[in-house]
Amino acid sequence: MLTALLFDLDGTLTDTDTLHLQAFRQLLREHDGRELSQAQFEAQVSGRANGELFAELFNQASAEQRLALAERKEALFRELAAVLTPLPGLLRLLEHAQGRGLGMCVVTNAPRLNAEHMLTAMGLGTRFEHVLVADELERAKPDPLPYLTGLQRLGAAAGQALAFEDSLPGVKAASAAGIFTVGIATTQSAERLLGAGAGLVVDDFDDPRLWALIEGLC
Repeated sequence: MLTALLFDLDGTLTDTDTLHLQAFRQLLREHDGRELSQAQFEAQVSGRANGELFAELFNQASAEQRLALAERKEALFRELAAVLTPLPGLLRLLEHAQGRGLGMCVVTNAPRLNAEHMLTAMGLGTRFEHVLVADELERAKPDPLPYLTGLQRLGAAAGQALAFEDSLPGVKAASAAGIFTVGIATTQSAERLLGAGAGLVVDDFDDPRLWALIEGLC
């Protein structure tokens, strides 16, 4: 029986990749005049935690410099993301889950300041029991640890949960934790999400196939 829902944040609860791309482009131009294409962003940046990502993007910089660059990029993102719109069907799903007493948490590779900002910008600041931030754990996605921690916090078994993810690292993490993972096709193709381990791919939370799955599990 379904007892828990675990959600990624960026690209899953709200479509933010365009804003992140804009912030990265501004940062790279400011720093050394580099350009970042949409294809490069999707393949190399989307869904990854900042620690590993900034070490790769700025491999000549010191750890202190990389931290400052990451903070600058996230500040740029928050400026762009003053108001965010939940994906279609999300509020309906959250209300349904609350009515059924399902545990809910956010599992994100985003920094906590961003996560809190985004949830507030969507009007969802108090809707989740836990907000798990990969930077505060030993390992980030695609490692399953963030999702295993989410299950532990909610007191749920993997077979009693659903995870929702838009990125390849996120799908790999949730599926490796043993959770049936629903891919949200905001940032990746259905084929790539299925290849990463998603059991179902939908465009948003209004998809009838998702609701048939949920009703079948409840």
